[in-house]
Amino acid sequence: MKETIINKVQSSQAGKRKVRAKGLLIPFFCAFTGMLLLGSCRKYLDMDHYFKDRQNTDTLFTRRDYSEQWLASTYTHLRNENADVASKGYTPFNFISDDMFFGDRDDKYRRYKNGEYNEGDDQASWTSCYEGIRKASIFIHNIDRNREMDKEEIADRKAQARFLRAYYYWLLLRKYGPIPVVADEGVDYTTDYENLAQPRNTYDECVDFITKELATAAKDLPLQRTNRDAARPTKGAALAARAKVYLYGASPLFNGNKEMSDLVDNTGKPLISQAYDETKWAKAAAAAKDVIDLNVYKLFTAPFNAVDQTGTIPKTIVPPYNPKYSDKAFPLGWKDIDPYQSYAQLFNGALGFTANPEIIFSRVTEQGSEGIDMMVLHQMPYSLKGWNTHGITQKQADVYYMNDGKDVPTNPRVTGFTSNKEEIRPLPANVSMQYAYREPRFYASVAYNGSIWENTSARYDYDRYKQVFYYRGAPDGKQPSSPAFHIRTGIGIKKFYNPFDSFMEGGFVVPKPEPAIRYAEVLLIYAEALNELNGSYSIPNYLGTGNITVSRDPLEISRYLSQIRIRAGLPDFEGGVYASKEQLRKALKRERQIELFAEGHRYFDLRRWKDAPVEEATPVMGCNMNMTEQQRDLFYIPVVIPSMPTIFVRKMYLWPISYSELRKNRKLTQNPGWTMFD
Repeated sequence: MKETIINKVQSSQAGKRKVRAKGLLIPFFCAFTGMLLLGSCRKYLDMDHYFKDRQNTDTLFTRRDYSEQWLASTYTHLRNENADVASKGYTPFNFISDDMFFGDRDDKYRRYKNGEYNEGDDQASWTSCYEGIRKASIFIHNIDRNREMDKEEIADRKAQARFLRAYYYWLLLRKYGPIPVVADEGVDYTTDYENLAQPRNTYDECVDFITKELATAAKDLPLQRTNRDAARPTKGAALAARAKVYLYGASPLFNGNKEMSDLVDNTGKPLISQAYDETKWAKAAAAAKDVIDLNVYKLFTAPFNAVDQTGTIPKTIVPPYNPKYSDKAFPLGWKDIDPYQSYAQLFNGALGFTANPEIIFSRVTEQGSEGIDMMVLHQMPYSLKGWNTHGITQKQADVYYMNDGKDVPTNPRVTGFTSNKEEIRPLPANVSMQYAYREPRFYASVAYNGSIWENTSARYDYDRYKQVFYYRGAPDGKQPSSPAFHIRTGIGIKKFYNPFDSFMEGGFVVPKPEPAIRYAEVLLIYAEALNELNGSYSIPNYLGTGNITVSRDPLEISRYLSQIRIRAGLPDFEGGVYASKEQLRKALKRERQIELFAEGHRYFDLRRWKDAPVEEATPVMGCNMNMTEQQRDLFYIPVVIPSMPTIFVRKMYLWPISYSELRKNRKLTQNPGWTMFD
């Protein structure tokens, strides 16, 4: 039987000294060497004194409390720079695509948009993920020693660690492309440095390893967790993450992409498959169906409200009558649901995590100092003590449908303004008619000019229900005295905002669970993968006990995709869209852009689809922020926003690997277009 990592730690003091003498501590390899384990445990887990000898090492994993502390430390790397949904300090990719932006932080937005990702720094996620991988592997190979846990508890903890290890690899793969997959039992650190260095695995090898690990983890993870353990993964979390990994591997950037033939390892071996393989889409579809077949998750819906309770939950805004959907209960229709609240409450903290049937995996509120609450702070108007710097592009505002499912008219655009004489809910008076009769997800996501910010937790009445305008000279508009603190496009963000949220005196912000993976995304993965199939495939389920048959069946796609549309108060796509692979692909991309807005997907979607060269190079349009309220007709004529550069060059498909990692591991190769160290 092979030695475990812990056994190797105890066996080669001379080898450790040899590595130390050469100054060859590499964050990637040290993830699995005795030096990092013995020399740096205090930094990651304050229990290094238990590693003084073999007996105490055994004690660490035979004791419940020490083992639980180790596993808890392994979780810590999910936070901060490894978050899925957070503010720009942790997830800049959520703000530098073609849908969102930020206007503060000096010139950081400009640098990111110009492809200046900083090859020497700003790469904390690489080191943190491999530290998490190291901890997870040590735990996996030693937890069976525990004498204070029963077999079921050990199996669950080991599965959690296996999930974490796979998820850390996934976060690296999503950002950097192919990465080195460390041998499961570590590397022999006693050998020469040249033999320690490890090249990058191919993208397909990474996908294969991660998906197998997630399937293995899923077998021993429970279907559900208690409130106390809400942030720990479940069976569904492992399977949903597996579907995401397969989806990316099937996408054009990584599936038969000859344009990436120069992404190679140290021997010149291509790391991206040069031959297209349709079965990758079949695996993604089957993996999503594995989640669906658990019968645990469903789209959240808020009930229809017939009574106006302004200040709590307003009366439901009923979609235009549709004979197919208006008289049927969800999921066949919207008769019994409130489409606006069904979407808004998913994100604004109205639901506790365990009360939300749609969120599959979440860090809940363990998000670090730049979590979703910081997003809300930067979205809130300056006049209400927010930073007033996060906004959306005109492109994103226009992508939302009208409330009958039709496109927004843009040529010509609708003119005129609302008044007190005619109620057009939910718009107050003096709002552009461009924002009237839009689909509910628009109102739950977009802070249009003249929208109401409720601020109901504020102490004083005069701080509540504020109508906010972004005209030049207005308190929240363009001001010479505060050039950074205005919404550059005149279109702000409401998603994640709760009507109770307020930074005024007496106010508070409702905690908001992070929507890392939710069921709507799984349904979109399933629909996208099925749409790309030409043949029929029989794919083994994650248990290996049977097969899942997948093919491009329009009825099957509609069965699940329609739920997302109907929940939003929109009719399903017409039969002609489902009949055409190209039309449905276009519709699915748009649906992801709307449904998953501000959840960290758009940046990566445009890259995996290879759409970024067009979409991210298109000039950013917005309202004319130089217009005052007296010139309000001109304010709504879209103009190019000169302070928001748009460019896409090939190197921006993947992030650069930092110089420090390239120096330490000479077998690592840099991503195309990025420079090596001097």
